[in-house]
Amino acid sequence: MKPTNRTFIISGGVSGLGLATARNLHSEGAYVSLLDLNSTAGEEIVKELGERAQFFETDVADTESIAAAVEGTVEWSKQTGAAIGGVVAGAGVGLPGLIIDKKNEPLSLSSLDFVLNINLRGTLDLIRQTLPYLTTATPEGLDGERGILIMISSAAAFDGQMGQVAYAASKGAVASLTLPLARDLSKYGIRAVTIAPSLFESNMTKMMGPKVRQGLERVMEFPRRAGQPEEFARLVRECVENQMLNGTVLRLDGAMRMPSKL
Repeated sequence: MKPTNRTFIISGGVSGLGLATARNLHSEGAYVSLLDLNSTAGEEIVKELGERAQFFETDVADTESIAAAVEGTVEWSKQTGAAIGGVVAGAGVGLPGLIIDKKNEPLSLSSLDFVLNINLRGTLDLIRQTLPYLTTATPEGLDGERGILIMISSAAAFDGQMGQVAYAASKGAVASLTLPLARDLSKYGIRAVTIAPSLFESNMTKMMGPKVRQGLERVMEFPRRAGQPEEFARLVRECVENQMLNGTVLRLDGAMRMPSKL
């Protein structure tokens, strides 16, 4: 599948990894539907990219908000003639917290819900609401491909650190659901791939203190630096174009393995 004249729904699409992905696919002739809460940034990105970009203010923790964005994207794709080619579920949050703190207080349920609702529930909800339009799309090519679902896990799914129970649970679940999702959708010619990045430049990593960031960079093998959003976006495009990538989790981490403590 080629990005040209296909519409891709990208949540978290106006910053960080999602924005880099949108720019990359757009440069290859794709139409990009950007889902995000930041309407100011969304309007600016649409101005930058032009008529092949559309923004929908979306809260991925709210199923009705997702429904409105998906329906709006479908109507837009009918107007442009660029059929929906896939989803990049890029919206995500991190909220560190020990499962039990120094005062012997357990991690609040609201903290757990916040992370799980966006990283896991939001990912699945966006996918399930988009699928009826992908399964009925016209198959293309010798293999009859209809589209691709690309999800974002994390290195924390495999070697999460102290304080990452909620985050690791959400990202581990995304990694675990990749293969059964691909198996569910194989008869429709729809692929499912998950990318698990380590430390990458993003809004989330900007919130890290210098000591935490330096500690993470020290345990990277090569290159010993944070990944660039463009490097992530290049792998997304390879997932779109390479049909043999299906039902798998791709680590993008510079051989980094996080220690239990920094």
